[in-house]
Amino acid sequence: MRRNKINWRVPKGVELTELDKKVLYHQSKGDLVPSRGLIKTPEQIEGIRRSGVINTGVLDLVQQEIHAGMSTLEIDKLVYEYTNDHGAVPATLGYEGFPKSCCTSINEVVCHGIPNEFDVLEEGDIINVDCTTILDGYYADASRMFIIGQTTPQKEKLVRVAKECLEIGMEAAQPFGYVGDIGHAVEKHAKKNGFSVVRDLCGHGVGIEFHEDPDVEHFGKKGTGMLLVPGMVFTIEPMINMGTYEVFIDEEDGWTVVTEDELPSAQWEHTFVMTDNGLEILTH
Repeated sequence: MRRNKINWRVPKGVELTELDKKVLYHQSKGDLVPSRGLIKTPEQIEGIRRSGVINTGVLDLVQQEIHAGMSTLEIDKLVYEYTNDHGAVPATLGYEGFPKSCCTSINEVVCHGIPNEFDVLEEGDIINVDCTTILDGYYADASRMFIIGQTTPQKEKLVRVAKECLEIGMEAAQPFGYVGDIGHAVEKHAKKNGFSVVRDLCGHGVGIEFHEDPDVEHFGKKGTGMLLVPGMVFTIEPMINMGTYEVFIDEEDGWTVVTEDELPSAQWEHTFVMTDNGLEILTH
């Protein structure tokens, strides 16, 4: 029997809602359920949605401007200026010492690449640009892959399958399903296409803070992990590798995550809110 962790607590004197009853039932069965505090109010969801509009606008601008010969520092400048011009703040700037306004991860860099003047995009590169926006205290987080000019069929397939993994993970996430349902669906699709799923990094709750519960792993078993309850806001952001799923962190900067075999990696990310009918995308 699974140990029953009591996360969902209803304050004394407060009348039980239908949602309370449903979650308490799952909790009584031994399911891992969220705390009530992870369920966002309509006002909070609206705030995250507004932040998401700016976050999407940032990535639209990058998509419009990105080209061979551009440095990742130039991308960072675009992100910083657009975000500030729209009354928001880039969440990564200064976060635990991270020095830039976005992450730029080229080819074998999985994530957390630091923009700089020396990384200049070349024909055939694939790059992930990851932006998190804070507007009025609300966080929205998304990333996209960009192919610079023409690349190899293998890299094109990697980028496409990584996006499909995000979409399949989104479809697998259903109200009163489980986080493990997402990971199971993502891993199955990646493996079917001959790729692997990074295990050392994952999606996460977001909205009021940069990183909240639950961890959203992109591998796993159906019916495991935290219960997905309407009102939860989280990212799905599968990192799909051409070779091994193993990665290492660059010792020089303490941030950049690279594939162990130095083969390419691709990632797409959206922020979602769980509704009674499935996921709604808050960032594109």
